[in-house]
This record gives sequence, C-alpha cells and structure tokens, in this order.
Amino acid sequence: QVQVVESGGGVVQAGGSLRLSCTSSGFTFERYSMGWFRQAPGKEREGISCIGWRDASTYYADSVKGRFTISRDNARNTLYLQMNSLKPEDTAMYYCAAATFDFCSSSGQRGVDFGYWGQGTQVTVSS
Repeated sequence: QVQVVESGGGVVQAGGSLRLSCTSSGFTFERYSMGWFRQAPGKEREGISCIGWRDASTYYADSVKGRFTISRDNARNTLYLQMNSLKPEDTAMYYCAAATFDFCSSSGQRGVDFGYWGQGTQVTVSS
C-alpha cells in the first residue's frame, strides 16, 4: 500500500524558516522523481519544486527560487523542503508527490504527471 505523508508545517513569522518532510512507502522511492506543490485558498495548485531520481536534477518555481531547497534521502525514503525567508504569500497547503519520470523539467512539472500524492501539510506565514 502506497503512503505519502507530509509533516513539518506550522505557523511562522515572515522571515522565518520551516523544513517540510515527506516520508513515503509502498513504492521504490529511489526510482521516483519527487515534487512539492502548494495551493492557497482560491488559487490554483502551483508546482514549486522537483528533484529527479536519476541525477537529482532540481527545479524551482521563480516564486521560491533562492529561498527554498529541495533534497532527498533515499535511505530514509524521505523528501525535504527547506524553506527560508518565508513570506505571507507562501501561506498554503503544501503537498508532496511522486512521479516515474527520470528528470525534472526546467520549465516545471504538471500535477497530472505525478501518480502518488500526500494529504498535505499547512504552512501559515504571518506578517
């Protein structure tokens, strides 16, 4: 049974940091590319970061580039998102997702390309 579970969300002041974790089971984590998406109320889901399984290539949306860092620990079946210099506009539900493609595209990833999803973890940034 596939499980994808995010954790690490919370309430933080603007300028602060959080680290999200995503622990997976039920599939061969090291052979899946992983992504982080977020969705704020009334807004479309946004793909913010991706890390490829074959060469650990990474992608960041312009909205988070330079502030967020994606990483993975294949031994622990865990994906991370280090979020620094948080802004109120980063407030959203954050989702982890897994996909079978080899590399992350430099132009971003579509949600439909990801087959496994977590339930999300809420991040709230206060001003």
